[in-house]
Amino acid sequence: MVDTVKYDKNFKKIFKRLDKSIKERAKKQIKKIIDDPKVGKPMRNVRKGTREVYVKPYRLSYYFDEENDLIIFLDFYHKDKQ
Repeated sequence: MVDTVKYDKNFKKIFKRLDKSIKERAKKQIKKIIDDPKVGKPMRNVRKGTREVYVKPYRLSYYFDEENDLIIFLDFYHKDKQ
């Protein structure tokens, strides 16, 4: 379980516009990430240092700072628009 959870301004904006059913699935994934931050797939290249989980058909991107026990939710985007 992580001490600090933050949400990027862009993430909040996107999340607010989501369909209710997708929002519910995303909230479940967010709870899983908070309980176990290493659950997401580690990204490479430009996105190195971030992790992602799949919320069909979207991707939820986040950054986990292990030293400071911090998670920052960065983006929620359609997998075809990456």
